[in-house]
Amino acid sequence: MKGVNFFVDCHVFDQTNQGTTTYLKGLYQELIKEKNNNFFLAAHDTENLKSVFGIHNNVYFLKYSFKNKLYRLLFDIPRIIKNNKIDYAHFQYVIPPIKKCKYIVTIHDVLFIDFPQYFPFLYRIKNKFLFKYSAKKAEYVLTVSQYSKEKIEQHFKISNVKIIPNAVDSVFFEKFDKRKEIQIIKNKYDLEKYFLFVSRWEPRKNHLTLLKTFVENNYYNKYKLVFVGDDAIDNKAYNEYYLSLEDEIKEKIIRLKKINFSDLIHLVRAASLSVYPSFAEGFGIPPLESIASGTPTVCSNATAMADFGFIGDCHFDPSNPLDLNIKIQAALNDKLINEKQKQVNLKYKWEYSAIFFKEIF
Repeated sequence: MKGVNFFVDCHVFDQTNQGTTTYLKGLYQELIKEKNNNFFLAAHDTENLKSVFGIHNNVYFLKYSFKNKLYRLLFDIPRIIKNNKIDYAHFQYVIPPIKKCKYIVTIHDVLFIDFPQYFPFLYRIKNKFLFKYSAKKAEYVLTVSQYSKEKIEQHFKISNVKIIPNAVDSVFFEKFDKRKEIQIIKNKYDLEKYFLFVSRWEPRKNHLTLLKTFVENNYYNKYKLVFVGDDAIDNKAYNEYYLSLEDEIKEKIIRLKKINFSDLIHLVRAASLSVYPSFAEGFGIPPLESIASGTPTVCSNATAMADFGFIGDCHFDPSNPLDLNIKIQAALNDKLINEKQKQVNLKYKWEYSAIFFKEIF
């Protein structure tokens, strides 16, 4: 890659943290080290982008004129591409209808096709059309796991999908004093011993099974259960079960929203246990982040998370609460967490993902 102008649609940074923000942050923090190439990063909140990526001679932050998605795709982006002589434009899931350069689209997953019960009807209809259109029209189609690659190729009848895997931010591998981290979280959130689940709030994430397992096995006598993540899709079954609980148990169930990255790191480091019980994922970064931090972790073995075989006896069937409870007990006494940490360090680094990306171009 020599002397190339890359445009990156970063509108997701105007929203709450999610998998796509982690992906773009990790990948492009590495790619912008290629000083011969120029990177044009666009969002409405450019100050936030600057805080994420830093100031570099080959990085330009562009402010969108419109917050509306349609106007952004129809007017903002084509104008930016033309004015800045862009060679490649990188989008997440959906590309603009007007082609002004070569398009790259990352489709992280198509879970709504295989698990329709977890997604609204209109969401499924709209995105199946838009994702398929984008996959057919873009010059390069990327995804984050072998699982997602197979599903995208199967459903959209294409065969050129390339994998740029997700990875773990280097800060999670840093050494730290567990006692100090616990004290930081105790001072700020009044939490000391707790199970942690980091994820957006929607039914497929399986908050309900974790809550039931926590309550029915009396973990609330010793721990709190902390959910970190913003609202996405309402979970009525969870709400009904939660409202049926006694007040003394409800006091042990904590929801934290709008958590910044610094606080998230402290929460992961200080946790007694990290749990990731999702039914379906295109990848699944949070369990890798907690393992990288040396926090005992249990993780679902479904969909793309089946690739995390090194988790071993802390891998569980998300539809089986008994299995979850057995694996929680195993994780609380895990003697191999350091070995698992080494496996994450060996396999899931953004510098490796950046190498894969550069090889494609």
